[in-house]
Amino acid sequence: MKRNPIPMDVGRGAGRGGPGPGSARIGTAARALTPKEIFGMLRRHIWLVLFMTTLGGAVGGGGWVLVRRYAPLYKAEAILKVLPPVDTDPMEIVAMQVQQDLQYGHRVSLSNLMKRQDSLQALLRSDKVRQTHWFDQKVRGDVRRAVAYLDDNLNAFPHREAEHIIVSMTCGSPKEAALIVNEMARLFVSQHGDTQRQDVNQKLIELTGRRSIVEREIADGERAMQRVREETGLTDLERPAGRYFQHTITLQLNDLELQEHQLSLAIRQLRADIENLRTLAEGPISDQVEYAIQRDPVMISLAQQLALLEGQLSGRRTKFGDSHRVVRQTQELIDEIQQKRNQRRMEIAEQTRRANLYNARDTLRVLEQRQIELQHLRDQALEKQKALDDARARYEQYTKARDERVEMLNQIKTQIEKLRIMLDDPATPKVQVAGWAPEPLEMVLSRHVLLWGPGGTMLGLMLGLGLTFLIEMLNDLVRTPSDVRRFLRLPLLGVIPEANEDRAVDDVDLCHVVRDAPYSLLGECYRRCRTNLDLSGETGLKTLLVGSGAPGDGKTSVACNLAAAFAAKYEKVLLIDANLRQPSLHLAFPRTGSTETGETRRQGLTSVLTGQCDYQAAIRPSGIAGLDLIYAGPPTASPAEVLASHRMKDLIETVARHYDRVIVDSPPVLLVSDVKVLARVADATLLVFNAATTTRGAAQRTLFELQEVGANVVGCVLFGAEAMKGGYFRQQFRAYRKYLKPQLAANSA
Repeated sequence: MKRNPIPMDVGRGAGRGGPGPGSARIGTAARALTPKEIFGMLRRHIWLVLFMTTLGGAVGGGGWVLVRRYAPLYKAEAILKVLPPVDTDPMEIVAMQVQQDLQYGHRVSLSNLMKRQDSLQALLRSDKVRQTHWFDQKVRGDVRRAVAYLDDNLNAFPHREAEHIIVSMTCGSPKEAALIVNEMARLFVSQHGDTQRQDVNQKLIELTGRRSIVEREIADGERAMQRVREETGLTDLERPAGRYFQHTITLQLNDLELQEHQLSLAIRQLRADIENLRTLAEGPISDQVEYAIQRDPVMISLAQQLALLEGQLSGRRTKFGDSHRVVRQTQELIDEIQQKRNQRRMEIAEQTRRANLYNARDTLRVLEQRQIELQHLRDQALEKQKALDDARARYEQYTKARDERVEMLNQIKTQIEKLRIMLDDPATPKVQVAGWAPEPLEMVLSRHVLLWGPGGTMLGLMLGLGLTFLIEMLNDLVRTPSDVRRFLRLPLLGVIPEANEDRAVDDVDLCHVVRDAPYSLLGECYRRCRTNLDLSGETGLKTLLVGSGAPGDGKTSVACNLAAAFAAKYEKVLLIDANLRQPSLHLAFPRTGSTETGETRRQGLTSVLTGQCDYQAAIRPSGIAGLDLIYAGPPTASPAEVLASHRMKDLIETVARHYDRVIVDSPPVLLVSDVKVLARVADATLLVFNAATTTRGAAQRTLFELQEVGANVVGCVLFGAEAMKGGYFRQQFRAYRKYLKPQLAANSA
């Protein structure tokens, strides 16, 4: 039988609210490539990898032979020793320690100086370099070209740990390479040494001139100090060091200030005493005055008389009584003497207090006059002290300036002596040749066969691997079950291999593989898809819509074979062709009824949906037990409106009550909107993806379109999967044939 040319479709979809519970057992989402998948890619393109690897090895080996013969390279190296970048003291034995980073930075700077344009041009002007074959070949009158070549091939590498700079030159002649390197080392060391000696000599000249200037400044300072001594007439302006010293003017001023201070205290005390004496003169008699009164002779005489009269009065009063005339006369005498005493007492008190007050005032006037004289003397001493201080300040200023210049002069003399020693020191240049470059005996590593041969092989291998992954990555088809898991996240219910891989389906119509080739691997794959649908976890899947994203993906073949597979397990199945635009069920199951009229032969789905007949009149036998068909029917101008009518929903519900399974072959999802209406009516939707034509983007858009309308996409079928190297079916074909071989032999017998 000739194979039906109708290909099958591939699609992806999700059920209402997502895939069913069985989806976790059938397929899981994956993002990254697994090692097994990578290994499969390499197996599929193994000959490309081997070819590129062999080609790379051959090109590398041939290139090595050509380069070694026509473009050899030799590398000569000279070693320069770099001393620490600081000026060491030639008068000290201990060497100065310099930080390692500072020394390395100095070596880097010298390496950059060696690579400067002026250094390279100086090398090109050397007579030895001009006589080389390299100069004739590379310069040719173009200095810029030669400088560019030297910049690329003459290198100066500073060691980080050692105090060396490696100067290397690469060219085609070993003798000339060594000559150019040694000439560069000689020129650089000579130039660097001359520069450093010029710097030392220049510093020596500058310091010598500076010494003359400082000596003149010291002489000027000495003359200024002499002028100060002459102007002041003082010879002891310098303060002795190490002991305390005061000038006689300072001592005199201090003595006058002390006397003035003491005199001021005495004056303040005397003024306080005068104020007290003035108060005592007007107040009661003090003890001092009382003491003077008691020592007065008159007061003593009157006291004696008073004592005598009081004794007589006491005797006469006893004798004569108080009223006697003699007693009264005696009392009168006593009163008179008492009055004289009081008067004398007052006179003595007044004289004593007046005398003390006058004496104190006189003393105060004397002290105040002395104070005026002391102030005058102190003012004179202050003027002398000020003159002395000014002279000393100027003298000390000149002395300090002279001492600073003397110290500077000593330092300058020391530096001059050090520079003279450095100028004659052979180690003054910081760069010295530690080892001249010998003629190299071997070519550089880039001309070694172990680099070209294995290197070319590795590059060829890497290029082959890169092309392999590039080819795989640029292929965006849904080719393998892993692609379905990685990009669609949809349960994979079945994988139908490419028919050319299975010899058992040769000359078999692809829509009747289950019926005509039951022992083929393709037939077994359809039965496995049927089993996965039954075990997918979805309940009540009586109506199943089979759809794809584009025409030719194989959905009709999947629908026909699934219907035959369900019928083979003794289910009553109805297969409906809902692709009203390009129906294909009548090609898979040609009409064979001879009793039907022309009108009844044309009846189909459109006849039922437009009310021209009932569904029973549109049902046709398929030739397979338990499988009935409803063809698409006569063409209609509005397929989408016909399928979206309530009669389509009623038809599906009606036939679902009379059949165990209803399978609907739908139009392409990405081309027309008919399938969206059918997907909402059917219990479940099964998408078909063609491994040879369906791209990942088309599969994803197909799934998205159905998800948007709430279709219950239970899974997908991968149709036309190739048995690639590292692919899915290579081992399975051989194992399946071997497993069924006894059964096939028994059936044929």
